[in-house]
Order: sequence, then structure tokens, then C-alpha cells
Amino acid sequence: MGKWRVQALRPTRMDRSAEFSRWKAQCLSRADLSRKGSVDEDVVDLVQLLNAREQFFTTSSCAGRILLLDGGMNGFEVQKQNCCWLLVTHKPCVKEDVVVALKKASGDAVLKFEPLVLHVQCRQLQDAQLLHSVAVDSGFRNSGITVGKKGKTMLAVRSTHSLEVPLSHKGKLMVTEEYIDFLLNIANQKMEENKRRIGSFIMNSGKMIKMIHDSE
Repeated sequence: MGKWRVQALRPTRMDRSAEFSRWKAQCLSRADLSRKGSVDEDVVDLVQLLNAREQFFTTSSCAGRILLLDGGMNGFEVQKQNCCWLLVTHKPCVKEDVVVALKKASGDAVLKFEPLVLHVQCRQLQDAQLLHSVAVDSGFRNSGITVGKKGKTMLAVRSTHSLEVPLSHKGKLMVTEEYIDFLLNIANQKMEENKRRIGSFIMNSGKMIKMIHDSE
């Protein structure tokens, strides 16, 4: 008797699909709570492409950015929630902007480049595995899949070509403007490479979706 009771409580594939559809509708109907309040321009096409498919929906995204953080006086352990954002841009950055922003620093300022981060909830594990392969092939080799207790399957799309360099300590600039210019050249190159990988991801995702469509 107990055996049959356990089997009856197991969700069917149809139940899971319906639950996934509810999660997707709820997520996409919520207001964007990011600092910007909207999807970044460079990743809009990718987000729309994935959200248009029943197998996926995006829960958060950042196309990549250069930012200057004032992390107080906690050494090199910069925590975003406890620091001041002196500068943030999703475009190439120039030295003058950073130098001006650094004048507002009172603690340990850090220059960072962060590549694309995209979180995609997937209907089934095989959907996540397929999209994970696309992400890795597009250059986002630090991507990974997690499966939650409620069966939520999440793909985090990430790469490793980031940059993080301390520039000041207790409000005192520790590097030259020439070195800041050097760092920004590197950060801007990483930004361009990030955009190239996003373009590759969009193209490869389109091919994957066509393959799925042709097999249905």
C-alpha cells in the first residue's frame, strides 16, 4: 500500500512542465530590480531569444561592465553590498573618468572588469546540458548547472576573463595615472572580447533552437 502511495505522489512530466510554465510566467512578469532597471543593451537579443522558447527563461543578467568600487577600509576584501559604486559603465572607459571618480574615494578603491553573467532556468536537465554546451563553445567556460531541492534546474553562464586591481588605500592613490591608463586598455580589450563571446553565444543559441525546432 505504501509503495503505491509513494508512486502516486511523484510528479509526472506534465506536472513538472506546468510548474515550470508557472515559474516562468511569474518571473517574467516581475519588475526588474537591478540598479539599471532594464536588461543591458548588449544582451537584450540573447535574453529575448531564450525567453521566447518554452524550455528556458532568464532570471538575471549583466552584459559585462567596468566599475570602480570604494570598499571602505577592509583591505582587498571588497564586498559589493558594503561598498560605494564610484563608477560603472557597460561601454569602453577612459582614464579621465576613472581619475575623477577616484577623487571621491575615502577607502580602498578597486577597478574591476566583470564579464557576462547570465542565469537561465531550464525546464529539464537535458535542456540545461544542451545550453551549457552552447555557452562553453561560445567561450563561457566557467558556466555550470545546479539543481535545487524543488527540481529547479539553473544554468549560470560565466567566464573567467575578469580583472580586479586595487588603486587606492584609505583614500590615497597608490598608482600613477599612466598605470590607470594601462589597466583601462586591458579592461577595454576584455570588454570587446566579452562582446565577441556574447555574439557567438547568440549565434550558437540560434542554431541550437533551430535544431530543437526541427526535431519537434
